[in-house]
Amino acid sequence: MNYVTVIGLEVHAELSTKTKIYCSCKNSFGSEVNSNCCPVCTGMPGTLPTLNEKVVEYAVKMGYALGCKINNVCKSDRKNYFYPDLPKAYQISQFDIPLCEHGYVDAIIDEEGNTKRIGVTRIHIEEDAGKIIHADPYPGKSLVDFNRCGVPLIEIVSEPDMRSSAEARAYLETIRSILQYLDISDCKMQEGSIRCDVNVSVHPEGSDKFGTRCEMKNVNGFSNVVAAIDYEAKRQIEILEAGGTIQQETRRWDAATGTNQLLRSKEDAQDYRYFPEPDLLTIVVDEDRLEELKNEIPELPNVKLKRYMTQYGLPYFDANLLTENVDKAKFFEDCMALECCQPKNVSNWLLGDVSRILNEKNIGLDKTSLTPDKLCDMIALIEKKTISNTAGKTVLEEIIFSDKTADDVVKEKGLAQISDSSALEGIVQQVLEANAKVVADYKGGKSNALGFLVGQCMRLSKGQGNPTVMRELLLKALG
Repeated sequence: MNYVTVIGLEVHAELSTKTKIYCSCKNSFGSEVNSNCCPVCTGMPGTLPTLNEKVVEYAVKMGYALGCKINNVCKSDRKNYFYPDLPKAYQISQFDIPLCEHGYVDAIIDEEGNTKRIGVTRIHIEEDAGKIIHADPYPGKSLVDFNRCGVPLIEIVSEPDMRSSAEARAYLETIRSILQYLDISDCKMQEGSIRCDVNVSVHPEGSDKFGTRCEMKNVNGFSNVVAAIDYEAKRQIEILEAGGTIQQETRRWDAATGTNQLLRSKEDAQDYRYFPEPDLLTIVVDEDRLEELKNEIPELPNVKLKRYMTQYGLPYFDANLLTENVDKAKFFEDCMALECCQPKNVSNWLLGDVSRILNEKNIGLDKTSLTPDKLCDMIALIEKKTISNTAGKTVLEEIIFSDKTADDVVKEKGLAQISDSSALEGIVQQVLEANAKVVADYKGGKSNALGFLVGQCMRLSKGQGNPTVMRELLLKALG
């Protein structure tokens, strides 16, 4: 029997506000254990929370970016559960009236730029819990770090519209890139800035009734989400094929073993005993402020990606890499505004040698001296055949961390390409005389030997010889 996999995701994104959601403690990762906490975020008796306005504004921005209806009058609720990392024994969240609801994500699901619309049920704000540490230097013991208590979160709950792990990954990548474009989350998955609860069910193909779902909590990393979905779908199918039934439950994904294990039977809303948070006022965002926030939404990355493919003729691979990085996308746009270079050539240099240098130095474009004008001037010299691609690499290494222009470096290092046939004939003759065996191989039918000879000519000319002219001279000499 064939089965259909149904997937819904609950994405928890930490917001990059300066302070926590209900107190003035610093919102930062990596501080000394239990150093960024106070009586409010550790739930001491008699303390009162105060809502951080920026958290609401960031959530509204995400709501607009995902086409949601904004409930500008809403409330906070208490979600009650008992766990060592939750000192109050409840979490301030939102239950029946979320800040944002009824939205969607148009995720690009293939290299042709085709999209799938995935519904978003709701986006609500809530506080994060602390972190339990099961590790050295206290083997056999568990410790609690309360620094994460009160870190502001938005929870983005999808509709069960995804039918494969590939679609789930495309959805997650789109969500992450939108968060980055809005500049409301640092999206550092290695620090837990984005975590995901994965809901999976299967049902026989042709059935209009969904199967019983199981949830895997706090899965980090997109590759882990893909593996967790595939594993859980396979597990459920095997149970059904053996005549068993699926129980609604919460399971823990173990990335080390590539398996999941039962944690507990799955809770429903009534198990959390939600009720309105009595210590916080109703949330009200006036219409003028909503309009201001809406107008601050930039062109979103999934829209930009499709535009790069249609307007500039870039392949999906290039467009995707450019748009997933806000700084590179802006740099590319600024280059295109100069209207002096081919889009694909700009993309090749940005994603190739420029990215290589940035990765080696572990820095961003803002830490270099490279500007769109300087890069485009260099690329224009290559397009006009004033310098070779090889010389271009030398030029880039010089201009990226200095005030020099491409023209300065070309003159200083004598990199201008030689296209005069008479000036190159001597080099060609030297190469042919020094590589008699390769010449014989070429005449014997090994056509790839020509490439070697062109390379030798380029080396002898110190990268200044025009490779096209060189090739023509070699062919003429070889008969």
